Amino acid sequence: MDYKGLYNNIKRKKSFLCIGLDTNPALLPSFMEGVRYPLFEYNKAIIDATHHLAVAYKPNLAFYEAEGHIGWLQFEMTVNYIREKDPTLFIIADAKRGDIGNTAERYAQAFFVKADCDAVTLAPYMGKDSVAPFLAFKGKWAVVLALTSNPSAADFEMESLALKDNDVSQGGTPLYKRVIERSMEWGTPENTMFVVGATRPGKLAEIRKYCPDNFFLVPGVGAQGGSVSEVAKYGMNSHCGLLVNVSRDILFAWKKQDSPYSEHEYSKAASAAAEAVAKEMSLYL
Repeated sequence: MDYKGLYNNIKRKKSFLCIGLDTNPALLPSFMEGVRYPLFEYNKAIIDATHHLAVAYKPNLAFYEAEGHIGWLQFEMTVNYIREKDPTLFIIADAKRGDIGNTAERYAQAFFVKADCDAVTLAPYMGKDSVAPFLAFKGKWAVVLALTSNPSAADFEMESLALKDNDVSQGGTPLYKRVIERSMEWGTPENTMFVVGATRPGKLAEIRKYCPDNFFLVPGVGAQGGSVSEVAKYGMNSHCGLLVNVSRDILFAWKKQDSPYSEHEYSKAASAAAEAVAKEMSLYL
């Protein structure tokens, strides 16, 4: 899917909601015990209940790979079902791959050809070699980790880098800014997104100034404390430029303490939670 197609879907649905499919087997309803493909069956019901409200889904590979070959099978089944349900939905493989050379090429082949995803999250620590193979696929996207929503992002991502020339300090550029600026040289707004966490709205505003056109994948809304209103205020551009990811607050909405839904109504709870988020998003579009 290209940039225009993604933006048109956002306008059509009046939503920039991405639903994270972090489908943890330990959190599934008790009645699903013994189901042959529990992750897929749960995802299927969630997708049926929310596909008209979301523009993207983001399966987190950890929850599938941990189940071995049957987990990977359910990841592929989920991607195929999304394609069948609505071919315009944007699918992000949240894999956080970060290797180089022919290994990166094979990862790109796995997610873009075998699994037919639109995008893959990537860790750029090893430089251009870990991102370029994904940029070679037309209509596909590299989603580069820049400033993430987790507290320990400060360990590396926010560290200042001092460039030295003849032992004279010329810098103080934070690492996340260097990552974004360098990645913008490798790709274009048509094939490169950046992960920028909702938990740091001030940084989101700063990044948008020097990165005006790229889409941002924004985690951290809901359970981690970020808000849609702040993300829209500080991160939106003329083409929206945002995919705001909500995972647990939709996927397991029935488990909230104040939820009126039973485990048998988990998809109904997900629909209500997604509708509330999408309705708020429509106010900012």
